[in-house]
Amino acid sequence: MDSLQASIAADLKVVPPFADLAALRAEVARRKAFIQDCLRHAGLKTLVLGISGGVDSLTAGRLAQLAVEELRQQTGDPAYRFIAVRLPYHQQQDEADAQASLNFIEADDVHTVNIADAVRGLAGQTRALGLLEPARNDFVMGNIKARMRMVAQYAIANAHNGLVIGTDHAAEAVMGFFTKFGDGACDLAPLSGLVKHQVRAIAEDLGAPHALVFKVPTADLEELTPGKPDEDAYGVTYVEIDAFLHGQAVSERAYQLISRAYDNTRHKRELPLTP
Repeated sequence: MDSLQASIAADLKVVPPFADLAALRAEVARRKAFIQDCLRHAGLKTLVLGISGGVDSLTAGRLAQLAVEELRQQTGDPAYRFIAVRLPYHQQQDEADAQASLNFIEADDVHTVNIADAVRGLAGQTRALGLLEPARNDFVMGNIKARMRMVAQYAIANAHNGLVIGTDHAAEAVMGFFTKFGDGACDLAPLSGLVKHQVRAIAEDLGAPHALVFKVPTADLEELTPGKPDEDAYGVTYVEIDAFLHGQAVSERAYQLISRAYDNTRHKRELPLTP
């Protein structure tokens, strides 16, 4: 591991590779305890998370459900619960995967909020969007979708005096692959520090369907390129990103792309600037 890789890994609190199954399960236990502690310290009993159909929300959702089930057993208080939220924009092309995720998670409650009307309503009142070229407009609209989804999750959390869970992990964080104040906004991020293959390994050990664990990751926010894989947006693979974060050798091209993305998106990982 060179000094830059070490510095980035330390900044993102990257978890070392799991030595064995026992280490993986110890990490799962630690993260469930973290979720439980967040609720206790906040004096709240409800967790809220949007479920997309990808492995990240599937894993975070199942950890949340297990965490509240354990709290109910430990305290005898049935008020602890997890709300999974579907947040489609019109009709989601991989809705079957989202429903399969919900079936696996077995959340205490499921809410559905179709964000299409809210997104279109806001866009229709925002004159600046009409001045953009189609590709740029599509990109900005994608960020609006991500932010509207977080607005919906916080509305539900507020209504139930709960906390909103985020799904950010180290492989996305290093690339800045999240919408600022959109999917990057949350009260707790239980996957933080894990690389992509560790998230998949946890999901697999929890018993998630193979097709969901190894589904091609996509943010699916842009209408001109529906289902665009994360890796196409990055220009590098998750295998390369994970290797970089674990201090392993990667190609010079991958090294430069990852380190440049980390520098260029630093503002996304920091608190707002102050005088």
